[in-house]
Amino acid sequence: MKSMTSEAKVAIVGAGRVGSTLAYSLVTNGSVRDIVLIDASRERAEGEAMDIAHAVSFHTPVSIVPGELADTAGAAITVIAAGAAQRVGETRPELFQRNADMLKRIVPEVARINPDGLLILATNPVDALTYLAVQLAGLPAGRVFGSGTVLDTARLRAELANYFHVDPRNVHAYVLGEHGDSEFVAWSSGNMANLHFDELCRLTGMCSTSEQRSAIEERVRNAAYEIIRRKGGTNFAIASALTKIIEAVLRDEASVFTVSSPVDGHYGIRDVALSLPAIVDRTGVRQVLPVGLSDEEQSRLRASAAAVRKTLESLQ
Repeated sequence: MKSMTSEAKVAIVGAGRVGSTLAYSLVTNGSVRDIVLIDASRERAEGEAMDIAHAVSFHTPVSIVPGELADTAGAAITVIAAGAAQRVGETRPELFQRNADMLKRIVPEVARINPDGLLILATNPVDALTYLAVQLAGLPAGRVFGSGTVLDTARLRAELANYFHVDPRNVHAYVLGEHGDSEFVAWSSGNMANLHFDELCRLTGMCSTSEQRSAIEERVRNAAYEIIRRKGGTNFAIASALTKIIEAVLRDEASVFTVSSPVDGHYGIRDVALSLPAIVDRTGVRQVLPVGLSDEEQSRLRASAAAVRKTLESLQ
């Protein structure tokens, strides 16, 4: 059956820091024709849409308007960027509870209004919320997924590019597991210029010790905390990550991203959503690619799954 969605329409639920930056990024990217910005505060959505619309004349023509959930109808993709930010001293289960309540109101309604579109989660804790959204939406597998560790992977590539003084586009490495404190770098599958990191480190004499690698990994894991401490939140990099994912869907690129989606038996893990390399195309998550991991990395992935499952089990 031919989809009734508009391949150039994207709806964004949440006009805060992330949602509004994503809308602007999509305008400058030129890959969409229509953007609907939706927020609990209609005035906020109107203000952001007006401001961004005034920049359109400098870019490819695009329509950006404020709207309601009903306006997600016909969107190729609906991005959920709404939700509360983590408070100082707030536990992840507490944040999950607050944002889960929001998802329960939004996801079933969007799925009912726009059953042919994809749904992408950007709200934290993204892995637990992605798994919940899959249950709430009742859409076919792969049509609901989260931004996962796409941003963390970009941070890792930036760190390694700075470390080795090379273009980050030549660094091929992934951050896997939870988008959060239990995430880890899959060193065993990473390479640069087709050189495995073990060989690269031997040749350069850099990152040759576990202490050096742990320091890089810690900087990646703590990047969000450092940014939040300085400016109150993150928006540019996550908006760029979401823009690339959206572009891959709309152009049917079959690109590989570490998005968050339900894991069905990979590495012996089930009933949880985690970030693993996956092929993303017009259908959403077409296939998860279980990359080779060392025994230690598989153990860390299972620990990450346990952390997300614990968050899920905290839901009241």
